[in-house]
Amino acid sequence: MASSTDLGKPVGVTLDRFIKRKQDSFPYATGELSQLLRDIGLAAKILNREITRSGLLDLEGAFGTQNVQGEAQQKLDVVANIRFKRALTNGGQVCALISEEEQEVITINPDASYLVAMDPLDGSSNIDVNVSIGTIFSIYRRKSEKGSQVTKEDVLQPGSAQVAAGYVLYGSSTILVYTTGRGVYGFTHGPTIGEFFLSHPNIQCIPDGKIYSINDGYWDQMSGKLHSFIENCRSKKLTSRYIGSLVADVHRNLLKGGIYIYPPFPKYPNGKLRLMYEANALAMIVEQSGGKASDGKQRILDIQPEDFHQRTPLFIGSANLVDKCLEMIS
Repeated sequence: MASSTDLGKPVGVTLDRFIKRKQDSFPYATGELSQLLRDIGLAAKILNREITRSGLLDLEGAFGTQNVQGEAQQKLDVVANIRFKRALTNGGQVCALISEEEQEVITINPDASYLVAMDPLDGSSNIDVNVSIGTIFSIYRRKSEKGSQVTKEDVLQPGSAQVAAGYVLYGSSTILVYTTGRGVYGFTHGPTIGEFFLSHPNIQCIPDGKIYSINDGYWDQMSGKLHSFIENCRSKKLTSRYIGSLVADVHRNLLKGGIYIYPPFPKYPNGKLRLMYEANALAMIVEQSGGKASDGKQRILDIQPEDFHQRTPLFIGSANLVDKCLEMIS
């Protein structure tokens, strides 16, 4: 029988309260970044509601258009882009937004200090079959003066310049994970209360993992050196796990230990994943938890982008597995 103490046990620290407590450790701690993170959390809660009701609101399936990447837009891609763009506009802390769903940089508030790069809904084609999907975001501090026009130098910053990064995973539960360069923290959404609560303090990626994640369907297009690494994983009895939603695969390996690989292919010689609003954010999170992220030749966070829709290969996860992979494919 539960005691009165058990019944009164606190559910945890809310995302808003946690951000306020940590505000003093943020660079340029004026409250702007804190508000921006809360705006992203609010948009995530609104989108989570739309996702859980998607089957009832006719939000599943294709929208009938293509995004800038030439990929078919899903209805929820469009909804997610609108929700986050609206939240960041109303919040007033963002000077410009880079989105996978937009051809150009979106200017929002010239007087704001931060720029956001975002994939509003990663893996959205999996909606129809109830597979986990996610949102990925990067936050940069602008280089130009407030009130001026956003410049190319503001937009094309390397991942090492991120002041914060995170993702939201919509699955059996909804979890928001973020870092400001001082550890990685995860918050699980309490649907009956409508708040994110701290559930994963100080996430650490173990150096060695038991999982490798790669799309075996491209085996014939992979290099012989990558074949050797995968066969090495199999010989060591590592488990193959590949969901097909980037956030879900990286999140699992972050918590359990493993490596996620999306190499270059003949069709995508420069890789398929987007550097600025997918790879950079995930690389910052994984590095902050003790892991590593590379494009196969250099650290992801050191890459100087030439275009904000730039693609990249990605090798990310447990440090020892990434090191072993890079050693074998070099």
